Amino acid sequence: MTANLRKVLLIVLVFSCFTNIKARQLDDTTDIDQVNQTKVVFEDNLDSLLNSYYLQQSDVENDLAVDTVIENVEYSNIPDSVYAERLARIPSVIKMTYNPIVRKYIEMYLQRKKDRVQVMLGLSEYYFPIFDDIFDYYGLPNELKYMSIIESALNCRARSRTRAIGLWQFMYGTGKLYGLTINSLVDERRDPIKETHAAAKFSKDLFNVFGDWQLVIAAYNCGPGNVKKAIRRSGGKRDFWEIYRFLPRETRGHVPAFIAATYVMNYYKEHNLKAVKSDFPRVTDTIVIHDDLHLMQVSYVLGIPIEQLRDLNPQYIRDIIPAKGTSMAITIPADFTNKFIDYQDSIFAFKDSVFFNPKELNKNPNYEARYYGKAPKGYVKIRHVVKEGESLGAISAKYKCRVNDIMDWNGLYSSRIREGRILTIYVPQKLSKQYLSENTTAAKENAASGLITSDNTKAQGGQIVYYTVKQGDTLWEIAQRYPGISCNDILRWNGLSRGANIVPGQQLKIKVM
Repeated sequence: MTANLRKVLLIVLVFSCFTNIKARQLDDTTDIDQVNQTKVVFEDNLDSLLNSYYLQQSDVENDLAVDTVIENVEYSNIPDSVYAERLARIPSVIKMTYNPIVRKYIEMYLQRKKDRVQVMLGLSEYYFPIFDDIFDYYGLPNELKYMSIIESALNCRARSRTRAIGLWQFMYGTGKLYGLTINSLVDERRDPIKETHAAAKFSKDLFNVFGDWQLVIAAYNCGPGNVKKAIRRSGGKRDFWEIYRFLPRETRGHVPAFIAATYVMNYYKEHNLKAVKSDFPRVTDTIVIHDDLHLMQVSYVLGIPIEQLRDLNPQYIRDIIPAKGTSMAITIPADFTNKFIDYQDSIFAFKDSVFFNPKELNKNPNYEARYYGKAPKGYVKIRHVVKEGESLGAISAKYKCRVNDIMDWNGLYSSRIREGRILTIYVPQKLSKQYLSENTTAAKENAASGLITSDNTKAQGGQIVYYTVKQGDTLWEIAQRYPGISCNDILRWNGLSRGANIVPGQQLKIKVM
């Protein structure tokens, strides 16, 4: 072989290796970029469901890798053997694998998410019996109910940035594919019973494809196409932990988070956690109706709090049950069943010309404010500083608007709010002086608990305020207090680098919009 020929062959070999490496890198990038693309057929073309809602509500920006979510969790003094032995004792057909990644998630729930876990324990008393009954009907393992913890934190109104909605976080296309009604008045992705039926069918279809429940949980998150791709790239392995590194980064934490949630919901007493009592009644009843009905009609006549009716019937987006010419269901506390039947005619007749007046239904004085950032005619924008113990329900009652309006005006994905957060509210101009006076007083009272400014009214117009960091605060949670402000803004205003730690007592400069 001549020297020139050897040189040519060497060049070809080097070029070939370089091309293969670039192709692999391109394949990696394409794999991650395609995670949330809509699919056309079941195996490769179902739309991807929401990444863990619970993780999206953490202090991590831009959907960083799940290992970043748990990197700052400190280990407790509980031995690994205790966690492993307890997981092994849970009666489950789903493998409860234990390893350092699972431990990190367990510690995260028990340390940083302790308060939220206790709220979910209270909510589980209402939701889990529903899930158990439905999963039993489909012959599925009832421990799949713990998937709702990592999907939505048991919030039936949970909504992701990618528009996945409900306890089981269905995207629009997947919800329609599994028979859920989605229109301007009804969104059954928020119906605990119907959405759980859809989630059970979807899970059963995924199990028929993969035959492994850990792979089902991963596929529920990123779509079956991405799991099949990871299996191919791993050389045909069909164990979650063997294909772990080939999965999209945001999906890798889904199974360990599920195992951790299962552990915490079974062993919370061993960690001195207690359920926070929810507002859901212990026993409910479902009544089928055949005419249009407004939840306010039921609330006024029967005396059921409107917020409780909305929580029991979250699928009715505008409080209207459009049952005329068909059959639809309303859920009420069981104590009111006989009263509903006795007063049914009065309920349907109560102010029906008001609740079902076409002109009134088409009025939405807050619509422009929501989409154009300015107050509609006759309305002005004010700021409300959230007080200790206040809820969105109480705030909406004060300003005579809907909880959903406040969530839309402020870009909220959850109805949970923390003390000190500033909310944008649109109120009738004739009442604005009264509200502004109340809010100025409240803002000054609130200064002692974190919002420090010499004149908070001016600060709300674009001035600088200083926030005092409290125990347990994160940058993400602080940013959520101020509409239109991100974690990056706070970092930039305070000269902090990404990943910088904040400590209790530290004052952060905030430019209030």
